[in-house]
Amino acid sequence: MVEDVVVASVAGLLVTLSFPFYIYGAWIVIDEETVTWGVLRHHLAYIFVGLTLNTVPVAVWMIPRLFEQLGGFAALHAFFGVQAYAFLAFALTGIVPILRAKREYNLYNDPDPTLDIDDIHEDMGAWRMRLRAGVAGYVLCWLIAWVLGVIRWAMRYPEIPV
Repeated sequence: MVEDVVVASVAGLLVTLSFPFYIYGAWIVIDEETVTWGVLRHHLAYIFVGLTLNTVPVAVWMIPRLFEQLGGFAALHAFFGVQAYAFLAFALTGIVPILRAKREYNLYNDPDPTLDIDDIHEDMGAWRMRLRAGVAGYVLCWLIAWVLGVIRWAMRYPEIPV
């Protein structure tokens, strides 16, 4: 049977590898003046890879083992991990209506650079704020959970030379 440390290390490595996908996915959208459907799909491809690299180890390895290890540090790590996903859900409450409104105006296939995005719907500003707050909260909580996870790994497996 595979040793606990090997599986924990692979899980930690996969979660760590998700971060560059998040950063590059964000850069794709930040770097574009006009977000077309192609740009959005390119962005989401990287974000989904990052989410998969992060979520699979969490769902398959971390959550099933959580309650047998639930001490102070593990609880703190889990708290920030859950908060990250809560912020992600909050971000989705902004991105879904934005996607709908932009598709309704065909702004992904036929972008109008003179159109202010806030002019296509009265709630666009609130939706964009939800998206920004959700993404920022996700990244901040993800980083805290990641640091706590690295510390937990080092404390749990002190025999491994780092």
